Amino acid sequence: MSKQVFSTDFYGKNLTVEVGELAKQANGSVLVRYDDTVILSTAVAGKEPKSVDFFPLTVTYEEKLYSVGKIPGGFLKREGRPSEHGTLTARMIDRPIRPLFADGFRNEVQVVNTVLSVDQQASPEMAAMLGASLALCVSDIPFNGPIAGVNVGLIDGEFTINAGPEEMERSLINLEVAGTKDAINMVEADAKEVDEDTMLNALMFGHEAIKELIAFEEKVVEACGKEKIEIPLFELDEALVQEITDLCNDEMVAAVSIPGKLERYAAIDEIMDRVTAQYDEKEYADEETKESVMKQVGIILHDLEKNEVRRLITEEKIRPDGRKIDEVRPLNAQVDLLPRVHGSALFTRGETQVLSVCTLGAMGEVQKIDGLGLEDQKRFMHHYNFPPYSVGETGRMGAPGRREIGHGALGERALAQVIPSEKDFPYTIRVVSEVLESNGSSSQASICASSMALMAAGVPISNPVSGVAMGLVKKGDDYTILTDIQGMEDHLGDMDFKVAGTKNGICALQMDIKIDGITKEILQEALAQAKVGRAQIMDCMLGAIPAPRDHLSKYAPKMHVMHIDPEQIRDVIGRGGETINEIIEKSNDVKIDIDQDGTVVIYHSDQEAIDTAVSLIERIVKKAEVGEIYDGTIARVNDNYAFVTLFEGTDGFLHISDWSYERTSKMQDVCKVGDVIKVKVTKVDDKGKVNVSRKALLPKPVKKEEKTEKNEKENHTCK
Repeated sequence: MSKQVFSTDFYGKNLTVEVGELAKQANGSVLVRYDDTVILSTAVAGKEPKSVDFFPLTVTYEEKLYSVGKIPGGFLKREGRPSEHGTLTARMIDRPIRPLFADGFRNEVQVVNTVLSVDQQASPEMAAMLGASLALCVSDIPFNGPIAGVNVGLIDGEFTINAGPEEMERSLINLEVAGTKDAINMVEADAKEVDEDTMLNALMFGHEAIKELIAFEEKVVEACGKEKIEIPLFELDEALVQEITDLCNDEMVAAVSIPGKLERYAAIDEIMDRVTAQYDEKEYADEETKESVMKQVGIILHDLEKNEVRRLITEEKIRPDGRKIDEVRPLNAQVDLLPRVHGSALFTRGETQVLSVCTLGAMGEVQKIDGLGLEDQKRFMHHYNFPPYSVGETGRMGAPGRREIGHGALGERALAQVIPSEKDFPYTIRVVSEVLESNGSSSQASICASSMALMAAGVPISNPVSGVAMGLVKKGDDYTILTDIQGMEDHLGDMDFKVAGTKNGICALQMDIKIDGITKEILQEALAQAKVGRAQIMDCMLGAIPAPRDHLSKYAPKMHVMHIDPEQIRDVIGRGGETINEIIEKSNDVKIDIDQDGTVVIYHSDQEAIDTAVSLIERIVKKAEVGEIYDGTIARVNDNYAFVTLFEGTDGFLHISDWSYERTSKMQDVCKVGDVIKVKVTKVDDKGKVNVSRKALLPKPVKKEEKTEKNEKENHTCK
């Protein structure tokens, strides 16, 4: 196929798609040019289905630092594991694509998006999402797309599409939304406490722009899309389905309605283990047949569980643990569990429990970012850990996976809206959420626990943030929205819609769905129901800690801010850092951050150490001012002048004429090195040279004429 080029104007930027020239051995490939941003997206499918019970889709977002003219840091000087941003972007592209493959699709599919050039004003993330969709659509891989995504901002009261980073700094909303031409199916957002109606309008505004992109994609696919190949879909044996249903469906129905998670799962596991063992003991024609049957047995048992949960919710409005559809699980909130950390809090919602710990550090401890964006450091970090014991299992321990990175980032987006500015609170802030128990919605529990940990640490956040996860079970046109979903409802339902915010409005959103999309009405109802749940959770949090503390932990670094002349920075640092290292050593290892504007921030848990460092720096940067009086020490004496040390590093020039009102022949006649005399600063020139005077502090002698006049006045008064 020869190269074909398609172009359109999309909100003031040129969008061009090239098909047929690059990566031709992939099932599908496109080159997307969005102004000067260039993304190569490819899609490849395995030729044979995998023997797994899930759809093996992999989406990657490959960040190449040459795309922004950078050489990677580190020893190897090449890209390593994906950055956090790359991982989050890959997840964001995966989420709207995954639901649009047919049930039973078991061939491995790999979608690779390679960032070749980045124009900071033209979003590479949104270009990659378009490229991923088009690569699948023009390929011969069966896919029910296309999809597209846009970034929505709210700047100066107007909604924007894919605005540049400088403009987005002023935006009240930072919303990534994706979907098909019919409905929205993925949302990721942070916002500066906006109300539900504004957020809903932003979602709908974004969907209208998505429709424009999809219309463009359809033209490309119509012109050069390949014929889709027939891929066999995994299907269950209907006779086996009926057989197992008759065997244990009634028991499964009873087990699903057990309120406690562990008891419920134990009862379900007992049924599954017994039925699985029963079929494992049967005789089969060969091992391949047995393997196929056993795999189907597991899926059928899971479907029985799923069908009963969904039936109870949609038809009887009964949840597995007996709650009402809008009922939040029992809540508990505590602070100060850990005595030596800077701030700690425990938040428990039902069988989900998170311990969050806040640590304060010097500004020099910010996270350095080696990425494609303009941001090169991060002052506030929120990290999320999900150990296997939190769900009563054994498993891999180690570096965080995609899920942990995603949940940590969602909490960071929510809490960043209330973090004080560097000017108001010059600390690096790290919060770590440790999930101790999980039965759904642990990411939102981490937001609640972390909000309290920040307040306990004395971080002056503008408002506490609470979060809740909403669910959806849809059957035909009927649907039920659930507040505070637990693990089973998340796993077996159709939507996971997380909403976090303050009393004033929404701070973060995240939505994933397993169906083709959801309507405006469902979104509106879910947002309204979430607001009620968030308020209830907030009441519990405020019962544990009603406001940020007005002091820091005695173990947290105290801080002192001072300002020096930028030209004196080199004096404080010294040759090769000699001076500042000496200050640090003499001040019990304080931490010192110096900005180019002359702002100096000194940190230590001991106030005395800070005071010592301040005193040492003040000695170095102190400047003499006209009118100041010093007890100076004679440092050098000549015939007509002397140098007087006023303070460390500054000597004053004392001319012989400024010694006294009486005539002085030689300075050596009236002073010697080491004498301490009181002098006044009379002049400081542009180069910093200081003139001092002893005479200016002496009483001025009375002349003879003045004495005679004075005496006459006194005599006249006596007469």
